[in-house]
Amino acid sequence: MKRYCKVIGLLFMLLAVGVAGANAQNRMSKHAAEKAAAEALRTQLELQKVEALKSWKEKVVTTGPYKMKFDYKTFGQAPKDGRSLYISMHGGGGVPTAFNDQQWKNQINLYKPAEGIYLAPRSPTDSWNQWHQAHVDSLFQQIIRYSIIAENVNPDKIYLLGYSAGGDGTYQVAMRMADYFAAAAAMAGHPGDARPENFYNLPFAVFAGGKDADYNRNGLAAVWKQKLDSLQAASPKGYVHQVTIYQEMPHWMQRKDTVAIPWLAGYRRKSLPEKLVWIQDDVPVKQFYWLSVPEGKAKPGARTVVSISNNVINIEENQNPELIILLNDKLVNLDKSITIKYKGNEIAEEKIQRSKALIERTAQRLDPSLIFSAAIRIENNEFRGSAK
Repeated sequence: MKRYCKVIGLLFMLLAVGVAGANAQNRMSKHAAEKAAAEALRTQLELQKVEALKSWKEKVVTTGPYKMKFDYKTFGQAPKDGRSLYISMHGGGGVPTAFNDQQWKNQINLYKPAEGIYLAPRSPTDSWNQWHQAHVDSLFQQIIRYSIIAENVNPDKIYLLGYSAGGDGTYQVAMRMADYFAAAAAMAGHPGDARPENFYNLPFAVFAGGKDADYNRNGLAAVWKQKLDSLQAASPKGYVHQVTIYQEMPHWMQRKDTVAIPWLAGYRRKSLPEKLVWIQDDVPVKQFYWLSVPEGKAKPGARTVVSISNNVINIEENQNPELIILLNDKLVNLDKSITIKYKGNEIAEEKIQRSKALIERTAQRLDPSLIFSAAIRIENNEFRGSAK
């Protein structure tokens, strides 16, 4: 009987070794993941090329019932590392179509970067909150992807700006889409319910006239200076900003704000920052840099603060019931175990496998830095394993 038990034990041991060996063989290597990412990116560029070139030629993008026309001008010689893209939003808002059209036409001549594609989109609606709505994000994402294909735009050199109602939009869109931009500037705008915490990794500028008292634009510019100063004082590694109030100027700043363009051009996007501060807007966002929430699970107002360093993920704060942390070999060493902490206390230490399916899905954005090969799922601030 003892001999029989020993044989059974040996068989189980051999089976465990075999399973472990098979898992090791099936585990995607870093080299294989890099190769898969390059191939997935090439595939997506080819798949999206026809629609991108068609939209770029027609100067319009569409999502559902919304169409966004745009116009653009090209400045300077194309650098070896790709073009810059400036998305510049016009003013107007809740006014007749003809007035918004006029504001759009004005916007295309408002700024002149030394280099880049300077693009002025025409808001799909004539509502007061024309740049605040969810469809704007989708349309801007299309413009960005299509500019990468049609103009060889570098995803790390994309800038957002706007004047008046377009300045309002800069506060809103930059808050939701900070991971798409290298820097942003709001001119003569109103922040509304936007919050500056999401700008930890996004240089942000505000320009306003000191006599621009309508909607308290001048007063709110000063308030935002205080907020950004305070945030940067508490977190010196983040919240790069510039707030300029021209005391003698009304709403129209006589082009003094054009200094924003070289200021913007001085920055490159931090695509994979070590620390993220993310407050979910009332317009839901599924992904923010390397953080994500499952489809339909966004919780407006939820605050999340996560940092990554030396294969340690520390969830400092998280109000999302479900949170996905996206990973690649630039963020962590996926060949080694990753320690996950919540408020400094270890909740898991795991080796996370790479996934070809995740690589292929995240490559759809056409953003090489934000192609991810692995992910972990956090539920109620407890580790729930790898995410698909």
